[in-house]
Amino acid sequence: MADRVTVIGWDDSPLTRAATAALSAATLVAGAGHHLALADVPERAERIRLGSVDLAARRIAGHRGSAVVLADGDPGFFGVVRTLRKPEHGLEVEVVPAVSSVATAFARAGMPWDDAQIVVAHPRTLRRAVNVIRAHHKVAVLTSPGAGPVELALLLDGVHRTFVICEELGTVRERVTVLTSDKTADHTWRDPNVVIVIGGGPETAATGAWIAGRRPVNPEGVRGWALPASAYGDTRESGEGESPGLRAAQLARLGPRTGDLVWDIGCGGGALAVEAARFGAAVLAVDSDPDACARTAAAARTFQVAVQVVEGTAPHVLERLPEPDVVRIGGGGARVVTAVADRRPERIVTHASNRDEAEALGAALASNGYTVECALLQSMELDTSDWAERERSVVFLLSAVRSDLAP
Repeated sequence: MADRVTVIGWDDSPLTRAATAALSAATLVAGAGHHLALADVPERAERIRLGSVDLAARRIAGHRGSAVVLADGDPGFFGVVRTLRKPEHGLEVEVVPAVSSVATAFARAGMPWDDAQIVVAHPRTLRRAVNVIRAHHKVAVLTSPGAGPVELALLLDGVHRTFVICEELGTVRERVTVLTSDKTADHTWRDPNVVIVIGGGPETAATGAWIAGRRPVNPEGVRGWALPASAYGDTRESGEGESPGLRAAQLARLGPRTGDLVWDIGCGGGALAVEAARFGAAVLAVDSDPDACARTAAAARTFQVAVQVVEGTAPHVLERLPEPDVVRIGGGGARVVTAVADRRPERIVTHASNRDEAEALGAALASNGYTVECALLQSMELDTSDWAERERSVVFLLSAVRSDLAP
């Protein structure tokens, strides 16, 4: 095993005294081509061009002497340190960090970034990165070939955002460009680049903030989930399928999370859409009623979450929507259920007012490759002044998981 392994971050600024000392003593140096060409790399040292970090780690583990790994920016932030410290490699490392590319990008943009979400976009994670952009006001994207500014913008079709694209930071070819997302695909961008995406609601960081990342802002005094419709500004009497108890059960089965895209079909007053967004998911709320769309948009503004409202009638309006991860269906019968199942979301929840309707919806889901569960939910509100019954709700809740995901 190497006697000493030092990971040095590089940001094109002069190396620190600690970094220079580690490099001068190195008998093995691993890094990208531009790292190995640095004048500080000893001529006598064995050099490894860093492609696969796992392969390099095995070479380092078998080396006798002092090893140095050079990496851009902060190697402990989405960098090589995590791989080098895997138990199978048995490496203990010292880290000399530099300024991360994300910190540099925000510095170039002149923005604070303690309230930003930070995601890595590869072709396999691109859609989830875009969902984070849909849901959050400020997102920094560490891009890769095939998952860069153009691909991000194309998947955001119809969603307005501002892009700050920082190309080749820390080099003589550095360039920072600010433009709207609809113009991004008209350009060719150089790698590597970091994209800061702004939009999707108000900034949520306030003076005295104490935690990094997204900080949900709720109206004064509001705490909890499955709140009454009045908490969302909806003063109408709740209809069948809109009770807080049913909403809580639907959310529990959907499990919306950061990186997901939720469809809420038949969004009504927007309570479920807003609560799913409060979990960090991106949400598309669909309703054919213009008044319902307006109430949903108002509720999203009240809770300062990003909900994209789409006015239209299912199933036809669903054809132009991006791929969902989980879907709540508030009505429309077997036709809508079948149209949703054709898009293959991981989970679907819906409800029925009687057993015959529940069986029809369950059959439609099962025939499209879903494992279906059904529960009869009954809730009763009591007036605690005299403990008399105030309101009763009885509904069949159907939850479906794609069969290829079922245990």
